Order: sequence, then structure tokens, then C-alpha cells
Amino acid sequence: MRTTLDLDEQLMKELLKVTAAKTKTAAIHLAISALIRRQRLERLKSLSGQICIDLNWKRREKTEREHQKRLTRSWHGHR
Repeated sequence: MRTTLDLDEQLMKELLKVTAAKTKTAAIHLAISALIRRQRLERLKSLSGQICIDLNWKRREKTEREHQKRLTRSWHGHR
């Protein structure tokens, strides 16, 4: 998407320097991606202690299989 921007020349030079990008477009894409990633990580960090994640994948897999069996049995019973 083509967009016209009025960017600070010093900021652009600094961005090109720190990203080692070959073009201004590449540097801006890197900067935008980095900002989005950082914001997503901050949102994820803000959830710390607020959600409970079951890291025992074997138990979770067993529970999921049992649930699928129950669903399959109830679905076949409605034919």
C-alpha cells in the first residue's frame, strides 16, 4: 500500500543505521513489526497470574480424547 509520510530525517537515518536495512521501506517494515511484537508481548505479560494454563499435555490429551468419544457416541445416537 502506497502512503506518503513526513518523517523526521534524523529518525530515519537512525532507523536505517540500527536496522541495517537496505531501503527505507524495509527499515519501516522492521520497525513496525518490532513495535507490534513488543505490544503483543506486553499484553501477554499483563495476563500473568490472571489465567491458569494446564501444562500437563498428556492429561489434557487424554481428557480431549474422552470428550471426543462422548461427542461421537452422542452424535451417532441421533441418526
